[in-house]
Amino acid sequence: CVTLDVQAACQVTSVTQELLKEGFHRDLLVKVELGEDAGGCAVAAQVQLPSGIYVDPYELATLQQHNLTKAVLFPDAIDVEAPEYLAKAVELLLFLEPEARCSRCFRGAVPVHARYHRPARATHQALVALQSPQVLLCCCHGHLSAECWEPAEVDTPCSSDTTSPCQWHTTKHRPAYEELVLRVPVGLREHSSLVCALTLLTTGLCSGLILAAACKYGHFS
Repeated sequence: CVTLDVQAACQVTSVTQELLKEGFHRDLLVKVELGEDAGGCAVAAQVQLPSGIYVDPYELATLQQHNLTKAVLFPDAIDVEAPEYLAKAVELLLFLEPEARCSRCFRGAVPVHARYHRPARATHQALVALQSPQVLLCCCHGHLSAECWEPAEVDTPCSSDTTSPCQWHTTKHRPAYEELVLRVPVGLREHSSLVCALTLLTTGLCSGLILAAACKYGHFS
């Protein structure tokens, strides 16, 4: 009964995420509606990015220079050329901005990119499941209820404007959210022989044309 009373006292926080645009290059949009007033606290979404999707750190740095987004990557060194089967999962801390028409509503967006996957059998798509973000609050000058919020292991300041440490908190009672699935186009393993043969033929033809042009127009001493 005590547990039920605590859950009833803690207001529900809702989280939604969307993948905008089409193709390999998308925008991840995260929306949060807090169950209580943030009271000047910093609000962020902790997103676990699987190996099939990544954020370009160079693109992120450019966007932050123009104040278009605020985010931190863990780890910050990412191989943007690695395919899905050689890449590792990363963690993204996306700072959310308050919405003008709703005092409890926050949102943030960041560009994400799908990695190349291995060819599959009998399907033209690979599925990349993106779990729902975890909502974090950082109240350097405020107070959060111990029954509703617990300290989170996040080692980063409350904002990019300061370097002083601050304790982040996350909700104790988290409702179940649905995963967001990204469908990535992939090749078919059944076409491997045909692709290899055409690639070899094209490479040989182009090499022969270059060699013929070099022999005809080149000057050799």
